[in-house]
Formats: sequence, structure tokens, C-alpha cells
Amino acid sequence: MTTPTGQTYTADSITILEGLAAVRKRPAMYIGSTDARGLHHLVYEVVDNSIDEAMAGYCSRIVVKLHLDNSVTVSDNGRGIPVDLHPKEGKPAVEVVMTKLHAGGKFDNDAYKVSGGLHGVGVSCVNALSEWLEVTVRRDGKRHRMRFARGAVQGPLEFLGESANHGTTVHFKPDEEIFETVQYSYETLRKRFEELSYLNKGLEIEFTDERSAETHVFRADGGIRQFVKDLNSGESGIHPIIDGEGVTDGVTVDFALQYNAGYKENVLTFANNIRTKEGGTHLAGFKTALTRAINGYIKGQPDLVKKMKGTVLSGDDVREGLTSVVSVKLPQPQFEGQTKTKLGNSEIAGLVAGIVYDKLNVHFGENPKDARLIIDKAVDAARARDAARRAKELVRRKGALSDNSLPGKLADCQSKDPAESELFIVEGDSAGGSAKQGRDPSTQAILPLRGKILNTERTRFDKMLANKEVKALITAMGAGIGEDDTDYDKLRYHKVVIMTDADVDGAHIRTLLLTFFFRQYQELIDRGHLYIAQPPLYRVHSSRFEKFIKDDPELNAFLLERISNDITIRTESGCAFTGPDIVSLMKAIELVSAKVRDVENIGIARELFLAFIEYQTRIEPQWFTGDDPNGLRQWLDDRGYSVSAEHEDTDEDSRTFVVFEDTNGHRTRVGAEFFHSKMYRQAWDALADIRTRCGSLRCTVDRKGETSEAEDIFDLFRLVLDEARKGINIQRYKGLGEMNPEQLWVTTMNPENRTLLRVTVDDAEEASEAFEQLMGDRVEPRREFIERNALSVQELDI
Repeated sequence: MTTPTGQTYTADSITILEGLAAVRKRPAMYIGSTDARGLHHLVYEVVDNSIDEAMAGYCSRIVVKLHLDNSVTVSDNGRGIPVDLHPKEGKPAVEVVMTKLHAGGKFDNDAYKVSGGLHGVGVSCVNALSEWLEVTVRRDGKRHRMRFARGAVQGPLEFLGESANHGTTVHFKPDEEIFETVQYSYETLRKRFEELSYLNKGLEIEFTDERSAETHVFRADGGIRQFVKDLNSGESGIHPIIDGEGVTDGVTVDFALQYNAGYKENVLTFANNIRTKEGGTHLAGFKTALTRAINGYIKGQPDLVKKMKGTVLSGDDVREGLTSVVSVKLPQPQFEGQTKTKLGNSEIAGLVAGIVYDKLNVHFGENPKDARLIIDKAVDAARARDAARRAKELVRRKGALSDNSLPGKLADCQSKDPAESELFIVEGDSAGGSAKQGRDPSTQAILPLRGKILNTERTRFDKMLANKEVKALITAMGAGIGEDDTDYDKLRYHKVVIMTDADVDGAHIRTLLLTFFFRQYQELIDRGHLYIAQPPLYRVHSSRFEKFIKDDPELNAFLLERISNDITIRTESGCAFTGPDIVSLMKAIELVSAKVRDVENIGIARELFLAFIEYQTRIEPQWFTGDDPNGLRQWLDDRGYSVSAEHEDTDEDSRTFVVFEDTNGHRTRVGAEFFHSKMYRQAWDALADIRTRCGSLRCTVDRKGETSEAEDIFDLFRLVLDEARKGINIQRYKGLGEMNPEQLWVTTMNPENRTLLRVTVDDAEEASEAFEQLMGDRVEPRREFIERNALSVQELDI
């Protein structure tokens, strides 16, 4: 058969992917994606195997380490993967587990009664998608090691000696050929390990990030009861925590709940320790039981029946202010997809509902005070929901009226076609005035907001609708409000543009608005209607020209282009640079500077790192443990550093560290894998490129007969920018009100040359957690976020 393109489609066209080749060819089929989400999924797959050992009762401690080269070590004290020969394959069982899809000990219920990994593709996928992977097994008094590269065996199973301990260590490095990024998020992993410690009472998980020298040890002897307590740490619980556990048909159901004084619902669900972000049948069962138990209790109390006047509380009413964790452990879970975000076992809904309902009934009967506090809370929620409904109807009625009902501060556009209409939400009356005068009135509407709008993350729906600024925004858009009452076909503008100042207050207002849109109008974001304006940060001008520049990188690029034809850079070796060559050279220096800052953040001194990258040959870790054939030790000694190597060979891990000690006795201990990291490799390559082009790193800058000598490449960069700034004025804008209407139109509002950023949501769950962390009621997560990211701040506006 011949295809339309002229190619023949026969049996020879059928490709069979052997072994792990299918995983490398289509990785997203196995781990969900090749972005950051898929990258973290590799760690989860390995850790989940250790967790399965813990659930089986054989593991009490897991150690996870992030190394400087973005490799990861996961070690446990479980039974250890078997190393004896597999009867069918004739290979060590550990090799079979690591190289065969659908091979594992979890397909029957003999080795593991309960398990999260049931597909048998987990750790073999990690192996296939790693540049290299090394597994060390401690079992039956012996220690063995086996190494793989991109899924292929690199040698036979190696006997390392005797061992009195037991367990498995997996050390792997994600393959840069597969993943879009190999940079792990400490916060993402930290949160997962903290959850696992709560769900496995008494299990200790030690997590170390060697990039920032942070270590956390997670252990929750209180289990999920402690989980709920910690989740509610920033809130006032209105009653003691209620918890319960039951086993039916081999399924264990464990739950804990507490209502707080807030209004947000926070229900986390897990199946076999795996966070089911999209819920599933266990969540449905829990919700049903909770609503039924509370309404059932009301029916049994005549005074409450009379007080309720026939009102039946809805599920939304009884979950306002609820913090709860529901965990089920079952022999044969059915997850939707390999990434396991939703539980699909239909029988689980009834099992969970039965156990939760019975436990709540008993608790309410024994603790009527708790029951009445919960019911009062739910009644308040029902009343607030009724008030919100009336407020929504008022907003909807106003929106349905003529344009005269629109907010008085709104300067509407003349067009009635939403597809060409734009709404600019502007910070303050001053900027609003400039925007109104500078806009195109035919298609651009302006809505100025006075001050900072309400933080809708912390406010109940009815109070949000009572806020003047929020009400004006809802009315102006015309799409209504609320899950059941929003009609996006009635949206009056298909471009809603947030336009705020470039200072801290502007960023805060922008975040408040993004919180509002994400929580109340997520589909508006999904449809691509929400944008962020990009007003310029700088105005560069002289008597001959005026230019607006959006940010610091663009300013540097402009300055370099401006000066590159007016100066000459000369090196000691006689090289001369002018024009585009200067721009290229400066960009290489910028890259080195960025890497130096990154390395300083992990505790390596600037001078020591510069010595590493100035060395003529790229450093290999093994040079520090041999006879120094390349003269590296002498090179460092000449720069004031003595060097020694420390080899740590423990049952759990085997690593080499290099210790650098300066003349003041200050010691810097660096894992040998650092010299395989991108921080080192990219900086060395960039400096090597500069060295190749310049011949020498000592340079002078000549401009019209005036010469300045640079001490090093960083001083050279500073000198070039200083020359570029001569003869021009650079004004940094902090507010939109600093621009006159014409400038605002030209730079920010004119469709022909403006820059708008479209707001998108790649991961709704991750975005939701970020808003909750940064904008919610709990102070502790915000404080931890600030502490963790403090060193990454480039400019601090105080």
C-alpha cells in the first residue's frame, strides 16, 4: 500500500520498541509530562516504593537528598529489593525490577497487602528516564550494587561486602535529554514528604537539600489527627478534633476533621498514601456521610427542628470552615492514569460513607456540644449563602439594565462588540485619569480602583460582594458572579487588562486581583481573556531622543547596543573588540555573573568558585582523590586553598566530598557531584569562551582617546555600562501616574506596540496551593516562603 506522500506502508514499517525504549520514546504516557511535574514524579515513584515497605511494616525511616548536580538519593531501611536470580528471567531480581516494565511485587497481595504502585512501571520508568541510576541493596547480611545508564545495564550485580543492615538506596540523575527542566522544587517535595509522614504514623522521613543546606525531619506520631491540627494551626478550632478509623472488606478508612472560625473548605484525600488531588469515590462518600450525619442529628432534636424552620443544610453549608483529611488504604485501587490523581473504585464510596457516618453519629451522641457548635456554624453558612444569593441577584439585575447602571467610575468604550472591547483595571485615580485621556475610547474602557481591593482569599462570599470595588468590577464585566450564575457569553470585554504600578504596592494590587479572578472567574482565565499590562520601567532620554524600556535586561541590552560602536575593548594579548563582538562578549560575562550569584547562595565563596572556573581544564571530581596529574591542587594552593578529599562509604550511601580550606581556616565542603552540575559546567564553558576570544582576561576600554583599565571581566562589564550611561538620562518609573496620557498610550495601551502578558494556569492545583499559601489566613507558610526565597531577591523596594 502506498500513502499519499508516496511512502510504502508495509509490515516493515511497524517498529517494536524493546525494553525501556518505549518509555524514553513517549515518557509522558508513563509519568504524565516532561516538565517540572514529571520531573518530581520520578522522586515520588521511588519514595512510594519505600512507603509501600513502611505500610507493609518493614520500614521505619526514609532519607531523601537533593544533590548539587540535580541527582537524587532515596534510601530506606526496608527489606531491600531481592538480588537472587529470577526463576523465569535468569537475572538478579533487582535487574528485572529496574529494567522490565510491569515487573514488581505488587500484582498479588502476598508481598504487599496494600500498595500505591500497582502498574509495575514506576522505578523502571525512573531508570529509563535517568542519565544514570545506581541501586544499592542491603539484604541477608550482604551489600550489592548495580548501575544503569538511560535504562541499560552497565555491569553485573556487584558484591560490596558484608552488611548488618537492610534496605534499598536508589541514586539517580534525571536525563537532560528528556526533561524540559531538571531543577527540583524544594517546596514541592517538602510538602509531599510532610504529607507522607502524617499518613504513616511513626515513619521518619529526613529530607536534605544540599543546594541550600536545608534539612527537615518529618515524623508525626499523631497521624492524620496531628495533620488536621497542624493544618488548622493558624485558625481557631471551634471544637476538639473528631477522628475515626474503620476496616471493612480489607479496606482501611481513616479520617479526622475539625471546623474552624474561617469560611474556607480544606479537605485533603489520599488513597494508599497517594494524594488524590481530583478526589474520587472516597471523597464523595465522605461528603455524603458528613451531610447526612449533621442533618440526621438535627432531625432527632425537636428544638433544632423548630429553629431550622424546615431548612435542610446543603453540602456546601456543612463544609464551610471544615478542615479534614480522609485516607483510605485498599488492596486493589483503581486510579485514573499512572499519575494517580483520582480514585475510581466505585465500592469505596459506600464503604467510606458507612464508616464515617457511624463514627460521626456516635461522636455527636456522646458530645452534643460539639454537634451544636458545628450545626450553628453550618446555619451561619446557610444564611451567608442566602445573603450572597441576594447580593448576586442585585448585581445581576444591575448588569441586566442599561449602561446607566454601570459603575460611575467606569469610563466605558463606545463599541458593544466584546471581541474588540478591552477593560483596563487601573490602580488609583491619578493613573486612571491619564488612562482615560490617553485611551482609544472606541474600544478601550477604563475602571480605576481606589486603593487595594479586598483579599478575596480570606473573605466570605457575601462580604466580598458587599465590597464597593469588587462590586464595581463584577458589574463592569457583566458576566455575573458565582459558580451557577456566571455566564461568560455575557462578558462585555474579551480583554480584561490589569494595569498597575511597577512598585511593591502595584505588585500587591496585581496579586489581589489575580486572586479574585482565579477564585471567582477561573474560566475567564482558561478562555484567555485576562492579561497583565507591561508599562515600561524606564524612560531613557536626551535632547535628541526618547525611548521607553520595559525592564532591566532590556535596559542593559539597549546600553550595550548604544555604546558598542563608540568604544573599543583591547586585551593584553592584542585582541580588539568593537560593535556586535562587544555585545556578545558582555552577554557571556552576564552569564558568568549569574552563575557566581547562584553558587554564593549555596555557600561556596565567590573567590573559590572563580578559581574553579578559571582553571584551564574542566575539573573532574576524581582528580581530588588521585595523584593530582593535572596540577589542580597546586593551582588552588597558589590561590590560598589547601585541598583534601573525604570519602563516606556507609550502608545507605557512598559519596566523595572535597574540603577546601583557606588561609583563615575557613572550610568549604563540596560534594564531588558539584563538578557535574550545570552551575559549574555552564560557568566554566562561558569563561572558557571568553578566554578563547580574548586570549587574556585583563582588558582596557578605549573611547575617543580615553582609556580605562578593568581589573577583571566583571569590572569590564561595569566600565562598559558606565560609558553607555554618559550623555543620557535614565528615569525609573514607579507609578503609571508619572506618565502623561500620550506616553501611557504609546508605551502601554496602543495595540500596535504594547506588550501584554496573557494569564494562564498550567496546574490549577499548584496555583490554588500558591494562592492559599501566599494570600490565605495562615501566617506560618508565608513566613517560611519568605525565609526560603530571601536570597533570591534581586531588588528590594523598601
